[in-house]
Amino acid sequence: MALRGGTRFSVRCEDVFPAGCALVPESMGEVEDYDEKTGRRSPAKDKVTGQRVWQVKVMDLDPELGKRSRETTVKISADYPPAAPTGAYFEQVEFDGMTVTPYVANNGRMAYSLRATGMRAPAGVTSKAAA
Repeated sequence: MALRGGTRFSVRCEDVFPAGCALVPESMGEVEDYDEKTGRRSPAKDKVTGQRVWQVKVMDLDPELGKRSRETTVKISADYPPAAPTGAYFEQVEFDGMTVTPYVANNGRMAYSLRATGMRAPAGVTSKAAA
């Protein structure tokens, strides 16, 4: 069996972030594509779903990471920007519809891209709007 580049594998959020993750404040933004011919930027579209792409940075809360980098980016395919569940700084979040796409980085090492279809507060955490 051969895998094509860009193959997305479904994963559970708790498998990627077993100790949870926290949203980095003010890290949410829309991903843009750059057209080298025209020099223009336009909103990025997910190649699979056709939806707009947003990205957020999160801190992996796994204590086993030690001194290694904890910050990673998750891209979210959605028609509208995802809202932070409570509006608090470094609030914990979970992702729905997560996928991982492995690839070989420019330095020759294995890397991966994380995607999701939504972001929410973890089970048991209520948002300000719902409180």
